[in-house]
Amino acid sequence: MDNKISPEAQVAELELDAVIGFNGHVPTGLKCHPDQEHLIFPLGCTILIQAINTQEQNFLQGHGNNISCLAISRSGQYIASGQVTFMGFKADIILWDYKKRELLARLSLHKGKIEALAFSPNDLYLVSLGGPDDGSVVVWSIAKRDAICGSPAAGLNVGNATSVIFSRCRDEMFVTAGNGTIRVWELDLPNRKIWPTECQTGQMKRIVMSIGMADDDSFFYLGTTTGDILKMNPRTKLLTDAGPAKDKFSLGVSAIRCLKMGGLLVGSGAGLLVFCKSPSYKPIKKIQLQGGITSITLRGEGHQFFVGTEESHIYRVSFTDFKETLIATCHFEAVEDIVFPFGTAELFATCAKKDIRVWHTSSNRELLRITVPNMTCHSIDFMRDGKSIISAWNDGKIRAFAPETGRLMYVINNAHRIGVTAIATTSDCKRVISGGGEGERLRRNQMILANTLFQCVCYHPEEFQIITSGTDRKIAYWEVFDGTVIRELEGSLSGSINGMDITQEGVHFVTGGNDHLVKVWDYNEGEVTHVGVGHSGDITRIRISPGNQYIVSVSADGAILRWKYPYTS
Repeated sequence: MDNKISPEAQVAELELDAVIGFNGHVPTGLKCHPDQEHLIFPLGCTILIQAINTQEQNFLQGHGNNISCLAISRSGQYIASGQVTFMGFKADIILWDYKKRELLARLSLHKGKIEALAFSPNDLYLVSLGGPDDGSVVVWSIAKRDAICGSPAAGLNVGNATSVIFSRCRDEMFVTAGNGTIRVWELDLPNRKIWPTECQTGQMKRIVMSIGMADDDSFFYLGTTTGDILKMNPRTKLLTDAGPAKDKFSLGVSAIRCLKMGGLLVGSGAGLLVFCKSPSYKPIKKIQLQGGITSITLRGEGHQFFVGTEESHIYRVSFTDFKETLIATCHFEAVEDIVFPFGTAELFATCAKKDIRVWHTSSNRELLRITVPNMTCHSIDFMRDGKSIISAWNDGKIRAFAPETGRLMYVINNAHRIGVTAIATTSDCKRVISGGGEGERLRRNQMILANTLFQCVCYHPEEFQIITSGTDRKIAYWEVFDGTVIRELEGSLSGSINGMDITQEGVHFVTGGNDHLVKVWDYNEGEVTHVGVGHSGDITRIRISPGNQYIVSVSADGAILRWKYPYTS
């Protein structure tokens, strides 16, 4: 960032170390790269390229809003991703170079949202499907990085098309499907036209959720919201068979994959993973996973495959014994708090909705999960001796858990009338300080008032000043003994500041908020020295690890980001 335009030209970039997160709601969003060594998946506006056998991660950043679909070309050379945007605005498709990990082209035509993307088998074309307020299908030339032709995706009297799949053998044929529409398209390159043929399903009216093409193009299979599978012939455009007749898949067939050896891998909205065959579609092998299945991606021919669910779990399954291994987890709801134990950066804890999770810092692995069903955890803290995790819940209770086992140690009932929203522990491990929805703090010594909703407060280590921030985007320094404001800084250009932490030495502090940026500040100068770009949701909390090795920030989209702390202490 050597642009001399801004007065903050001295601001350096914060280095992103690791990301814990996966948006499991993107249909077929989890992909195994053809090199069989990497998983590729979306998180907010970022695409993660995660090595399967090591901790190595790469990030593709370029989308201005959440990624809604992802495709990888058969050769593995290209990645394409589409995003959502505000109604009436153009939504970008980005074409990426996989090896160089860089942006090749932005393709802008569709409005509102990119619903689905598919590459032709020889990397010649990319087909894209616009969202509900766009409704068009467009074929792009990859060599020219330009649109060849487009057409309305579905007829007038039917719903939207939501899925697209290319032929496995020919670059000129693809299939779109959705609410009451199944179409086989032929690309007529000389005339720059695409011609659709409507498929006939007789009396069966179905909404298609997922689509799979046989390796030799002999048939394609459609998974429906009704919980059955339709087998179609792309040449005759007729229904070959459908099933299962009874015991349909609960919550719909949300993912479907054809195997080279014959048979299908099917995932349901209720988290059931099944291997079955036409025409009965009865389960030959099955396992139950956590969360509705949104992706099934094969490693090579499918001797091993990966499954992604809506609860942001990624499983590895070997086909022969059909047993699952959980290889990655993360929060699937807004993360409300993050905290390190006193004096160690080896692990940290986060909370989101009903979950408290403990993570191993260097490997990004989840070590422990504590769940209290139907409750929301707002805030957590480690006791100074590390023997308990104290947590604040919306039912007005404070719960303490053992950090190794997750065992409930004790409960403080009726701590606050309207739920406990903030919590802290004292250094002698004897007291807990809490704040509640009705605005009472249990220990009141000095009161500070300002025209803002305070979101965060930090004590300077020497305890003569505190810094606060909140919805007014200002960072204020206060004198502790008389509660006067010493100085005010402009903390952010847009949106509230929600998280703040100060180093043990009190030389630097960090902030994060609704502008999605992590900022490192010099305490005495009151100036930003480093900025971290990587979050796509509002940053809810931020912490500097003990020993100043990392900064960890968490956000409303469930992501946990670990940054390299820019100064050596």
